[in-house]
Amino acid sequence: MLTFARTDTSLIARWWWTVDRWTLAAIALLIFIGAILIVAASPPVAARIGLGEFHFVRRQMVYLAIGILVMLGVSLLSPTGVRRLALLALLGGLAGVAATLVVGTEIKGATRWISLGGLSIQPSEFVKPAFAVIAAWMFARARLDGRLKAYGAPVALWAGITALLLMQPDLGMGVVVTAVFGTQFFLAGLPMGLVVVLAALGIAGMVGSYYAFPHVASRIDRFLDPSSGDSYQIQRSLEAFMNGGLFGTGPGEGTVKLYLPDAHADFVFAVAGEEFGVLLCLVLIAIFAFVVLRGFARISHDGSLFVLLAAGGLLVQFGLQALINMGSTLHLIPTKGMTLPFVSYGGSSLVALAFGMGMVLALTRRRVGSEGFGAGDLP
Repeated sequence: MLTFARTDTSLIARWWWTVDRWTLAAIALLIFIGAILIVAASPPVAARIGLGEFHFVRRQMVYLAIGILVMLGVSLLSPTGVRRLALLALLGGLAGVAATLVVGTEIKGATRWISLGGLSIQPSEFVKPAFAVIAAWMFARARLDGRLKAYGAPVALWAGITALLLMQPDLGMGVVVTAVFGTQFFLAGLPMGLVVVLAALGIAGMVGSYYAFPHVASRIDRFLDPSSGDSYQIQRSLEAFMNGGLFGTGPGEGTVKLYLPDAHADFVFAVAGEEFGVLLCLVLIAIFAFVVLRGFARISHDGSLFVLLAAGGLLVQFGLQALINMGSTLHLIPTKGMTLPFVSYGGSSLVALAFGMGMVLALTRRRVGSEGFGAGDLP
């Protein structure tokens, strides 16, 4: 068992005694459940497209190893280190998103990926957590400045990132970025008048996207009226939950993975529902809720506005992504191709989530005194 004396002043020992080990354990449990579900769901998918039976399993294990190393490495940083790393990640991610518009690989009508050495990388996945941290830093600076025009910098950054995402197009990613931005703006002390104005603009933007993007209109139409288009995946997903019942059909006994193209990715929650039943689904929901609520409880005691906004934004992003995936699978919202954090198959998404949660672990570590803006965190 890993133990360190409290008098040990080494980097790892200080990390061990200050990191939130309950959140770390919850994430480890998510990773464990995800690995089991990938082993259960991916072999039929691989065989159907002519790959080796354990092709996706092997790749996922590599992604998990990289993600765990990234998460633990980032969690060692101070808030200042987190901000500097996020800035580098944001600049690199934005350059990658811009590159997808020129040399990106088109998949299902969208150019969100860049092919490098046989791997498909989605740069926008890394923009999400990096943006949350940098926007938090800008909001904290604006709050210290005290003038309304100081909020122009984070607004301009959000507008630029959203425009790039819509050009790919990736409306779902834009919605998540906007939700994080709105949450941070509210926590930073946005006047209620502007809250109403921005909410109205958000609703107008969603209505406009229905008419501007045919694929968005198609998904909403199929959500409201499944007979209006191809609803094959959603129908199979709902059948999987009905087949699973309370306790499930048993590991490896499900059939939905034989038919669903994305059973190992966007619809892995349906595999969980069929083979392990409603009980495992409720456990997954409880773990996601625990991570988010535990994180907010930790930052509520921190005196740094930057830490509050950055960790709060990252936690909202994490929880919202889980809600979108599970809601889509259960036909509670229109379908959106978004992974279930640490559970679905995926390279860019998994490593980016590990990067984001590594920053959460770093920001929620117990610190003597404040490493926030009151102690010179701002340059």
